[in-house]
Amino acid sequence: MTILTVMEQEARTAPQKIAEQLIANQTITDTLGQTLRELKPKFVMIVGRGSSDHAGVFAKYLFEIEAGVPTFAAAPSVASVYGKSLQLEGALVIVISQSGRSPDILAQARMAKAAGGFCVALVNDESAPIKDIVDVVVPLRAGEEKAVAATKSYLATLSAILQIAAKWTQSESLAQALNTLPQALQTAVDAEPQLTAESLDGVKNLVVLGRGLGYAVSKEIALKMKEVCSIHAEAFSSAEFLHGPVTLVEKKLAIVDVCINDESYASHVEQIANVRQRGADLVHLNQTSADIHPRVAPLALLQRFYIDVAAVAIARGINPDQPAGLKKVTQTL
Repeated sequence: MTILTVMEQEARTAPQKIAEQLIANQTITDTLGQTLRELKPKFVMIVGRGSSDHAGVFAKYLFEIEAGVPTFAAAPSVASVYGKSLQLEGALVIVISQSGRSPDILAQARMAKAAGGFCVALVNDESAPIKDIVDVVVPLRAGEEKAVAATKSYLATLSAILQIAAKWTQSESLAQALNTLPQALQTAVDAEPQLTAESLDGVKNLVVLGRGLGYAVSKEIALKMKEVCSIHAEAFSSAEFLHGPVTLVEKKLAIVDVCINDESYASHVEQIANVRQRGADLVHLNQTSADIHPRVAPLALLQRFYIDVAAVAIARGINPDQPAGLKKVTQTL
């Protein structure tokens, strides 16, 4: 009998946790959506570190595509180290943090609030001090996450971002996507593995390529490769990769292809064909259902990946529940 790692056990709970989250946060996000339509923010600033910062990349693409509002990542050290303030009147500031306790994130949130930003926190620990700084808290409701590598909390962050975007824009398409999300995640849990130990046999360095929302989750995939498999991995937009880094392919570089069937599909497939012709060793990660909504597809792909990467780590002799040198909560200044 196979004993599941804590990481895989927690990843497998994401469909149910997110189904519960979307229901529990209906009133909060309804009100927030109305507030954002009245506020008409000029831009969105995302504050986060690590996986939370990667969730901000997903938010950037989603908000710019669906709401048409420029979105960018903050540099938390501007407030915590350099002691500077930004001009944030008319801005929506979204602070993403599982713990809500890191000093640099708190400092950036305080600065943003004092500088006139409308601040929203996506946080898993509802008792965290961030709650006393921001205007609105949207709980992730992922429950305690014991594994060092985040899985269910990251997926819950992306689902919260989707729900905020749907309520903000009043998009019927996004509302439909949310309705299908829990089942799409469960389908991914039940799907066949895509990433295997055999496909990464002997690999010590690789590149993860995606486009658009696929690129957003590529950054999280690369991080998990580092965290739990000790593989040096870097994420690139497949378009950006052709502007210089593609020369690495001549050295038989391993590439993980993150393929999402949305508006970016044709361009991404063309770019993957380019690196294949140059001799890259390719591993393909695809959305787990042909009829999945394109805004939900990246979450489902990531859901399957989390389960697969835990198994790959075990096959490589690594315990994914105890990554070397890492702690669950990292506090930076």
